[in-house]
Amino acid sequence: MSLSLYSTYRQRQLEALLEISRALTSRLDLPSLLRTILGYAAEMVRAEVGYIALTMPTGNLRMATGYGLPSNVFNALAPYLAQKSPEQDFWNEAELRRQLGIVSETSGRVLEQVVALPLVVEEERILGGIFLFRAGSSGFSAGDRSLLRDFADQAGIAVRNARLVEQLREEKARVETILQHSPNGVMILDPFLRVIIINRALSELVGLSETAARGLPCSQVLPLQNTTGDHLCLNDVAPPAPTSIWYGEGDVVRPGQKRVTVGVTYSPLFDRNGNLLNVIATLTDITRYREAEELKSTFISVISHELKTPVSLIKGYASTLAREDAHPDETTVRESAAIIEEESNRLNDLINNLLDASRIQAGALKLDLGDVALARVAQVAVERFQTQTDSHRFQLDFPPDLPLVHGEERRIRQIYDNLIGNAIKYSPAGGAITVGARRDDGRVVTYVSDTGIGIPRDEQASIFERFYRVDSSLRRSTQGAGLGLYLVKAIAEAHGGEVWVESETGKGTTFYVALPQAH
Repeated sequence: MSLSLYSTYRQRQLEALLEISRALTSRLDLPSLLRTILGYAAEMVRAEVGYIALTMPTGNLRMATGYGLPSNVFNALAPYLAQKSPEQDFWNEAELRRQLGIVSETSGRVLEQVVALPLVVEEERILGGIFLFRAGSSGFSAGDRSLLRDFADQAGIAVRNARLVEQLREEKARVETILQHSPNGVMILDPFLRVIIINRALSELVGLSETAARGLPCSQVLPLQNTTGDHLCLNDVAPPAPTSIWYGEGDVVRPGQKRVTVGVTYSPLFDRNGNLLNVIATLTDITRYREAEELKSTFISVISHELKTPVSLIKGYASTLAREDAHPDETTVRESAAIIEEESNRLNDLINNLLDASRIQAGALKLDLGDVALARVAQVAVERFQTQTDSHRFQLDFPPDLPLVHGEERRIRQIYDNLIGNAIKYSPAGGAITVGARRDDGRVVTYVSDTGIGIPRDEQASIFERFYRVDSSLRRSTQGAGLGLYLVKAIAEAHGGEVWVESETGKGTTFYVALPQAH
C-alpha cells in the first residue's frame, strides 16, 4: 500500500472511530450504536458479513446485530450461540471455523476468513464479541486485528454504558413503583423544601395531583393543623437545613372529608461533600392511634362517672337506713329500698354492657339460636318500660302473620331494651313511642320510633361507635355510657342482620333492625 493510500486509509479509520465516539455520547440506543460500530468495522477490514453477539444474564450468547446477514443466518446461528459461553474456549480456531461453515452454508456465500475479538471493558468479564467474515485466501492482518481491537473497545464501552443505563432505569422504575404503591404518603423535597414529587397516597390525602404539587413549597402541599413536634413544612420560610431526622404530628383537614391525623418523618439526604440534596417526608396515618387514646380517655371518664352515681346513691341510702339514731317509717324504708334496687339494677346493667362490649371486641359473643316471636318479646319490654314513665305512650305495630325470626331471645330482648330506653331518654317531653315490625324479603325488620329531639345528620354515622353519645344539651343530664347502640349493632350483625337509623332533628328518630326469618 502506497504512503498516500495508507494515509487516506488511516484517516478513514480515525474518522470512523471519531464518528463512533460521537455516537457513544449521543442518544442512540444500543442496537443502533452496535450497528454503527459493526458497519464501520466491516468496512475498514473489507469484511462481507459479520455480527456482534452479547453475553446474556444466563451466561450464554445472543446475536445483537448483524452486517450483511440474511435472516436465515440469524436463525442458524441462534441455537449455536445459545449453547456457548464466552468464558469458555470459544475463541479458538476450531470454533471459529465451525461458525465460518454455518455462515457460509446458510448465506450462500463462499467465505474463507473469520476474525473474532471479545468485548472486554477494564478486564471485566467478557461482554460478548465481534465476528467478521470475508472471502478470499488472504487472512486478516495484524493491522486489521489492531483496528478491530479499537472497535471492540468502543463496542464494549457501549454495551457497558447501555447496561448501566438499563440498570438505572430498572432501579428507577422499581423505586417509583414502590413509591407510588406505598400505603404511606411520601413527598420528596429539594434543598429549598419545594416539592419534587409526591406519591399517590399523599396525592389522595391532600387532594392535589402530583403535577399540581410539583414546585410548590411543602407548606402549601401539606398545610397541617394542630401540630406537635418538629416540622420543616410549617410556613413559607425555609427553616435551617436538617442535620438529623425530624418528626412531628398534625391534622390534615379538607372540606367535606374526615380529619386525618398523620405523623411526618423528615429524612435529609446529603451528597459526599455534606451538601443537602433532598428531604424525604414520609407520612403515616396515625388517626386510629389517636382515636384509641381518645377512646381510652373517654372510657375512663364515662365509666368513672356512670359508676360513681349509682354507687353513691346506694351507699347514701344504705348508710341512712343503717344509722342507729334514725327511725325511718315504713314508707321511707320502702322508698329507700326501691332506690337502692333501681340503682343496683342500673349498676348491674352497666357491668353487663361492659362485659358484652369486651366479648364483642374479642370476637367471643356466642348465640344460642332458636325461633323467636318478636311481638311477644317487644310486648314484655314495653310493659316493663311503661312502669318507668308517665309521659310516654307506647304503641305496638306487629302484623298477626309476622313470621318468627332465627335468633337468641335474650339478645333480641337486649336490642329492644336499649332502643326503647334510648327513645324514652331522648324524648324528654314525652310523646308516642312505637315498636313494630314488618316482613322484608326473607327477613324481618323491627323498629322503635319516637318523637323526640332527633339526631343531627352529621352524627348519624357515629352513633353506633363505642362510648359515642350525641352532642346535645341532654347528654349531660341523661345517664348512659354510650354502649347501647354499639351493642345493638353488634348483636344484629352477630345474627347476620343489620341496623340503621332515620332521624330528623326536632321531629324524632326511628331505629331499624333487620333479622333473619326462621325457616
